[in-house]
Amino acid sequence: MAKAKRINALRETAQSKPFHTLVEAAEGVKAGANTKFDETIDLAFFLGVDPRHAEQMVRGSVSLPHGTGKSVRVVVFCKQEQQQEEAKTAGAMEVGAEDLVKKVSDGWTDFDVAVAAPDMMGEVGKLGRVLGPRGWLPSPKAGTVTPNVVEAVGEVLKGKIDYRVDKNANIHVPVGKASFSADQIRENAMSVIQSVVKAKPSACKGTYLKSCTISSTMGPGYRMDPVALTAESKSE
Repeated sequence: MAKAKRINALRETAQSKPFHTLVEAAEGVKAGANTKFDETIDLAFFLGVDPRHAEQMVRGSVSLPHGTGKSVRVVVFCKQEQQQEEAKTAGAMEVGAEDLVKKVSDGWTDFDVAVAAPDMMGEVGKLGRVLGPRGWLPSPKAGTVTPNVVEAVGEVLKGKIDYRVDKNANIHVPVGKASFSADQIRENAMSVIQSVVKAKPSACKGTYLKSCTISSTMGPGYRMDPVALTAESKSE
């Protein structure tokens, strides 16, 4: 009974008005995430693009000022022995060349981000069916195909995340944990919003950012005004 009352109270707060400011939404989602585990805070976007057309695909990467709040498992595809050792020292959980490609091809996917040196993409590209649907296939645009794999590993571990629009024109991005302060949630969220707004394809006509909602794992979503968010993201 008490749990039901709590859930209803949270919903009433989230639905108390059509739109919340980012500050209000961050404070609300922080206050509502009070379960026994450290809930993940997510941003959800609905965009006015048609991902079936390559020129309207939206993807990119952004470094969160306060990190994601979770441990990220990074694998690196590279050939040079020195580079492999440096990548391991930087924090990569697994490093390899053709041997790592085979391991992933055989079904191993216990990692979160893949980084690759350019001379490995001929082999890594063959993993498209495995990594592509998960959004893990390294790409130059996301900064995960680079000669400096060591630097890329460092950026990912510090809070750099990739995002990509799905077939239904949605993007979901984690922006922190319930243990973060409301200001940390807001600042991380704004960094993502700014990146997504800047990633608007030139082929997109009409309204680009159609909706944006922030929520915790077990909490209700707080809707924010897409027009106001777009303007705020360009002014900061």
